[in-house]
Amino acid sequence: MRAIQIDRFGTPDVLGLVDVPRPELALGEVLIRAVATSINPVDDKTREGAIGEGTPTLPMTLGWDLAGVVVDGGGSGLRAGERVVAMSHQLSSGRGTWADLVALPAHTVGAAPQTVSLVEAATLPLPGLTAWQTLDWLAVTSGERLLIAGASGAVGGLALQIARARGVTVDALVSRDAQVDFARSHGADFVTTDAGALAPRHYDAVFDTFGAFVTDAVADGGRYASVATQAGPVPDLSSRGVRTTVNQVREDGTGLDELTKLVDNGSLRLRMHASFGLHEIQAAHARYFQGGLAGKIALVF
Repeated sequence: MRAIQIDRFGTPDVLGLVDVPRPELALGEVLIRAVATSINPVDDKTREGAIGEGTPTLPMTLGWDLAGVVVDGGGSGLRAGERVVAMSHQLSSGRGTWADLVALPAHTVGAAPQTVSLVEAATLPLPGLTAWQTLDWLAVTSGERLLIAGASGAVGGLALQIARARGVTVDALVSRDAQVDFARSHGADFVTTDAGALAPRHYDAVFDTFGAFVTDAVADGGRYASVATQAGPVPDLSSRGVRTTVNQVREDGTGLDELTKLVDNGSLRLRMHASFGLHEIQAAHARYFQGGLAGKIALVF
């Protein structure tokens, strides 16, 4: 079967489409035939060798997102032919999803949305779970006010919609004027490109997707979560009673089931900029690096 692997770190030229053995199903695992996956920033950091300590052993199969069809449910209760989505924490598990067949623990697998294609569904797992789990940590509830920094990105755009579905009032900080309409049309009350325009100590919670560190915006006693691990820790705000974290995504099939419900009821709209065949991996990365994307880049098997 086919897989996209690297045997050394470097530019996208090190990505190779290779033939690998079919995975053997272990106890508690599900075998999935991949229909599509997608490119995430962590995939590029891993390929470059920027992760450092903790990177899986080379050669490795890359990829975190997966949408496909169950081949063998093992003892999970999943039946052959069921449409599913999953996220594999490739860095810690070494199980990459850029392969024809992927064996994953059953607890990482959720039902795929019925209202979108599996190619579109492949854009959901990693950014969706990052948004879902971070909002859970922030514990934002109806009637509270949330600021999302980076509300037009893959994670921020989903977080905006999930928070609105939970009845939360959301304001948005975006990086470019072209992103203002997206944030407004997806439910943000106030949108700005200027961090200086944010009211000080105004927000019950702040969700920071890119290391903006707009800490003056969070109210005393509030919560501040960053998912920008590369930007380092959030400054200590304990003197103001503000809890802070740099949140790390985890595998979570139950969370994927909840995200699927939001997609199917129309509360969560997915964004795919373009799709490429697996053999077009170099072209897919070239488009990814151009930037200016209106959604994610999907890879189709």
